[in-house]
Amino acid sequence: AKAFAQYNLEQLTPVKIEGYDDQVLITEHGDLGNGRFLDPKNQVSFKFDHVRKESSDVQPTTGETAIEPWRSACDNALRAYIKNHYPCGICTIYGKTINGQQTIIACIENHQFQPSNFWNGRWRSEWKFTINPPSVQLTGVLKIQVHYYEDGNVQLMSHKDIQESLQISNETQTAKEFVKLIEAAECDYQTAICENYNAMSDTTFKALRRSLPVTRTKVDWNKIMSYRIGQEMQNA
Repeated sequence: AKAFAQYNLEQLTPVKIEGYDDQVLITEHGDLGNGRFLDPKNQVSFKFDHVRKESSDVQPTTGETAIEPWRSACDNALRAYIKNHYPCGICTIYGKTINGQQTIIACIENHQFQPSNFWNGRWRSEWKFTINPPSVQLTGVLKIQVHYYEDGNVQLMSHKDIQESLQISNETQTAKEFVKLIEAAECDYQTAICENYNAMSDTTFKALRRSLPVTRTKVDWNKIMSYRIGQEMQNA
């Protein structure tokens, strides 16, 4: 059970809460202990089964009242961004006091699992800043994991750390600037990965093997037994 819990926390696993439309992410920031987690948007806590990935025992709760207007503004702005940029994106935004500093933490997750097409992929990102006018440092980490396993086994695992300067004014304007910086950083990251792999397909991947074997003819794998290697295998 401990391994399942660690996996769900690291992967920002989404879960549906009965009676509410929006899914919430299972993260270390929402961990209340004793198997309970926080849904800051709907102001409820719930028990989470890490093996079945199901929620239960939903109870009302209250967050930190002083920071809730900031959390709510960032929540609304980020959900609009998610809707426009992610096909199945889920986000959860926390407002909490850390080391005496009022802090906003935003977590984003989007995954596509296509086992019938032999590939799975997941995007995760986490953003954090303190409410300390007039300007603070916005920190973020972006993570991509893709697994393609048709006629082979290829995985992409990538992450990038981000640091930007965020201007703090009122709740609404700060939320707009917050999401603007996220959008720019995430778009640049995705574009860079696409360009890198396009270049690798023409250079690095081709250098890994010959275009044709030494005989300069393609191997007909359906007639492998007619080749010398097939005969050797048969006689072995």
